[in-house]
Amino acid sequence: MKFARLGPVGAERPVVLDGDTAHDLSVLTSDIDGEFLSSGGVERAAEALAAGRLPVLDGYADARVGSPIARPGAVICVGMNYAAHAAESGSPPPETPILFLKTPNTVVGPHDEVTIPPGSERTDWEVELGVVIGKRASYLDSPERSREHVAGFVVANDVSERQHQLVDSGGQWSKGKCAPGFNPVGPWLVTADEVDHTDLRLRSWVNGEPRQDSTTADMIFGVDYLVWHISQYMALEPGDLLMTGTPEGVALSGRFPYLSDGDVVELEIEGLGRQRQTYRAARSRA
Repeated sequence: MKFARLGPVGAERPVVLDGDTAHDLSVLTSDIDGEFLSSGGVERAAEALAAGRLPVLDGYADARVGSPIARPGAVICVGMNYAAHAAESGSPPPETPILFLKTPNTVVGPHDEVTIPPGSERTDWEVELGVVIGKRASYLDSPERSREHVAGFVVANDVSERQHQLVDSGGQWSKGKCAPGFNPVGPWLVTADEVDHTDLRLRSWVNGEPRQDSTTADMIFGVDYLVWHISQYMALEPGDLLMTGTPEGVALSGRFPYLSDGDVVELEIEGLGRQRQTYRAARSRA
């Protein structure tokens, strides 16, 4: 199933998509959040859709698309999880997952405008497979248990300011990851039963020119391992978002310019949809 949230910022309406038709989920839930995902919401939505109990949402094609999940309690990110990206960053492949956090208020819709921080000359894009947690995961016994705890998958952009991340960091990365709007998510949440996360194609473009083109098969640490591994250090709660790393082809490589005012970034993951954001310098936004 595909879930989405449509409407103005702060007033998004939850929907389930059936082909080209959006069905209003408001009769079942106020939002697509951890409570909905952990309480059998997906199954209830499927039953209601099959029974014809979900009204069609008219005019949805013209509505703003929000993040398909409400503001998560936590956004946990994995760094250097593709060997080629580690190499272009000047680092050897990690022997254990590198973790950092983005603040939940970075999460925005997939097509929302993104502000380049004041004075930034090193704002970068990163297409990533996002994993949405559907069931609390803490001290899992094995990676094989991880799939029980995954609700579904999303396209995500781990927007990064490299000066803040690597030079001003003080030894950690979150300073360069947490500016407002630095985590466009969506357009859809696709449930885990419909996704083979082991070999999905990820691509990105800047102003129509190709940048990244890889597959999740090139991950150093796969989704099942990551959920299990992270559960040994923190509890993953329903509605949390796990960002699994980006492949090569970012501006940090030195092969491409960093983002500037007016640039358009597009990102796509096979079966999960496509994003498009315009980037604006802080001075140009009223």
